[in-house]
Amino acid sequence: MAYFAEDYRYEQMSDTQENQFVILAMYHFVRLDDIEEIKPPLLELCVESDLIGTILLAQEGLNGTVAGPRAGIDKLLSHLQSDPRFDGLTHKFSYTDNPPFKRMKVKLKREIVSMGIPDTDPNAICGERVDARRWNELLKDPEVLTIDTRNAYEVDIGTFENAISPGTETFRDFPDYVDANLDPAKHPKVAMFCTGGIRCEKATNYLKKRGFKDVFHLDGGILKYLETVEPDESLWQGECFVFDDRVAVDENLARGSYTQCSACRRPLSDEDRASAQFEEGVSCPHCFGTKSKKKIEGLKQRQRQYELAEERAAKALVGAEEPE
Repeated sequence: MAYFAEDYRYEQMSDTQENQFVILAMYHFVRLDDIEEIKPPLLELCVESDLIGTILLAQEGLNGTVAGPRAGIDKLLSHLQSDPRFDGLTHKFSYTDNPPFKRMKVKLKREIVSMGIPDTDPNAICGERVDARRWNELLKDPEVLTIDTRNAYEVDIGTFENAISPGTETFRDFPDYVDANLDPAKHPKVAMFCTGGIRCEKATNYLKKRGFKDVFHLDGGILKYLETVEPDESLWQGECFVFDDRVAVDENLARGSYTQCSACRRPLSDEDRASAQFEEGVSCPHCFGTKSKKKIEGLKQRQRQYELAEERAAKALVGAEEPE
């Protein structure tokens, strides 16, 4: 079956969705020794349910974000929760009018979130989960060091008041940041947060193993906080980067103002797009001057092909709407 043909995906989605796509973000740490057996029926169910997105499976658990009609999302959750190993699956919903992904993928990985530290088991050792209401109290406590565990490009477009950034390029850099900058004697209380909560599960495990006593993390991450806390009580500043075609969401979880550089995947503001260093599909102020001539030419060719495809699709749509 041609599961991944573009026409198939969008035609089927339009038949089942009127306006909005339901976006399901989920993760669960649990020992899975049969991921190769789990993958085929899971992928088949998602495709048959008109879902698009990515699910990662590893021996340490599941992590994924998918989108589609409410009925398909409910069917996927029912399927997962029928397995006792996924009892307590962390999940949250948001909504968008446009497809946030291009296809459905289920991948087998070594980690469902890559920190690169073997034997990291948040189910064995983890920090204290703090709900969105109590989180504001921690942010205002001068004795608490609040750390944004996300990468620098994510922090740049939005973070919590009084939070510090580790300046990491990937989550694999986080343990080195901790070892070089944090001390249990000097930092007795540490609170951490991330987009949906999954990175903090591993981050708190790492700190607890290194002797940090009072370690907290925002349960459900930034997305749950924005869903729960009213704007006039929120200590969030800016937008939140998300790993789909929305790029970022605002404090109301609606699509934000950022787009994404097709060359380096960095989020772009209006100012970035107005820069002389910005060329659609080729470069932006964050990656300008970092690529070889051969790479740049390849990016330009890819952009031309993309624009031609868009033109053909637009002409086909106009032709289909012309009366007989």
